[in-house]
Amino acid sequence: MSQLAPSPYLLSVATNRKYPLDQGQSWAIGRGDGCAVMLDSRSVSRLHALIQRKDTGELALVDLGSRNGSFRNGKRVSLPIALQDRDILLFGDQELVFVHPARAPAPSPAITPDMRNEPTSALHAQMLTSILVVDIRDFTPLARTLSEEQLSQTIGTWFLRAGQITQREGSWAQKYIGDAVMGVWVHERGANIGADLFRLLRSIRDIAVATAEISHTLRLPAPLRIGAGVNTGPAIVGGTDYTALGDTVNAAFRLETATKSLGLGIALGERTWKELDEAKRGAFERREVVLKGYDGPSTAWAISFEGLRDLISRFPA
Repeated sequence: MSQLAPSPYLLSVATNRKYPLDQGQSWAIGRGDGCAVMLDSRSVSRLHALIQRKDTGELALVDLGSRNGSFRNGKRVSLPIALQDRDILLFGDQELVFVHPARAPAPSPAITPDMRNEPTSALHAQMLTSILVVDIRDFTPLARTLSEEQLSQTIGTWFLRAGQITQREGSWAQKYIGDAVMGVWVHERGANIGADLFRLLRSIRDIAVATAEISHTLRLPAPLRIGAGVNTGPAIVGGTDYTALGDTVNAAFRLETATKSLGLGIALGERTWKELDEAKRGAFERREVVLKGYDGPSTAWAISFEGLRDLISRFPA
């Protein structure tokens, strides 16, 4: 009789404890309650990293914007990266070994998204971008009510779906930061920015739909709720970690936070709204918001998820 292939697992170097990676599609790593791989160290973030099973069956490591970073074989992980048998993983001061004897060791380049302007490792250029930040509302209290398996499956599935959607709609790269996803759209010189932004708005609609589906499918005790902030302007993009930096990025995060007080799910920065086609601008409400770290009030253009859905339905691709 043929034997089943051994299941992958993580092995703690300090305690020799095994964390099986055989049931499910994703496993959260952190010190927070409910993480499938719970590491008791203050150097480890509450929700530090994630291991996801890809469609190919291989497992990949995703850092979730942790304070001290995630490392594979001594190199910091910024993009999702495929794991190979005997990889050494470091989360804060916690060292683990990834063991998957069913897969022979092989070179494991980073799993890079289908990017419109793929940078070289040395590139750090200022480019016109639109930044999307989508955050799960009140995730911490919800996480306390979930089992370890539910929490891992919920956050892993949501990150996977949100990343797939933003990539499909033209995002140059995706970042996973805590319980939020950041998408970066790079506008090529002479491009129709309005068309790019409409694809970005479609991604928000589809993430909202996916979020509702996940809540229903996983039978969560309370539905997942999200907020989204979008800002357009120059940003420093590129580098080995495919990052975007600058005030444009910071403002996108602040706009997402502002949706909580606005009572609407989506907030656009002034330039984002202006770059939309004139026929689409009327769907948004002008609001004055105070963004943390900025002097005086700022103008935001807000819309509900229902309003966004109706807007997109009036302008089919």
